[in-house]
Amino acid sequence: MLYTIARQTLLLSVFGLLSFNISLASEMASPSMLSDTCLGCHGPSGISDGPATPTISGMSEIYLIGAMLAYKYDNDEDKVDAVIEADPDLEDVEYFARTSTVMDRIAKGYTEAEIKAIAKYFAALPFKAQKQDVNVEQAQAGASIHENHCEKCHEDGGRSAEDDAGVLAGQWIPYLEYTMADFFSGDRAMPKKMKKQMKEVHEMHGENSVAELIQFYANQE
Repeated sequence: MLYTIARQTLLLSVFGLLSFNISLASEMASPSMLSDTCLGCHGPSGISDGPATPTISGMSEIYLIGAMLAYKYDNDEDKVDAVIEADPDLEDVEYFARTSTVMDRIAKGYTEAEIKAIAKYFAALPFKAQKQDVNVEQAQAGASIHENHCEKCHEDGGRSAEDDAGVLAGQWIPYLEYTMADFFSGDRAMPKKMKKQMKEVHEMHGENSVAELIQFYANQE
């Protein structure tokens, strides 16, 4: 009798411990802990220290989720669309293919829930524009180009995150240059509206127009 009771007590203790450990394992880490991996490249609080890497603090959740899903699923549109369709929270997320050096490997380590938590975390942080030397003459020319061709999607001089198109104002010049090179090479998918506008920009403002736009965005605070 005593042996049976002791055995039952031991089994209950073991099952209880296992349940406790499983519960701990299933709990998601805090957003700040999840985001620690991002800070090595994107800088403290998501404010970039490196000229080839964007500042991600202050960007919209929708934009960040879309980027992370593209990286996680190696630009497999069907897989990304399936994830978006299965989650009502993601109905406004748009998929655009993008090239990567390390982000694809990093994104694969996160679940969709963790990606959503990371995006919400960085979206709540303030964006800080980079202070850098710019070509003032080109920046002035770029201001006119932006107003006529880009402001509709990149509001407030490229500062707004509410359009879910990414924050352009105040990003590092090399990052903007690399990104535009990826768009024009086809390594990064260019949205239809952007493709139409960039064609008009080239036709109306010439081959220096992209450089002028970049200088304009880099000059914004």
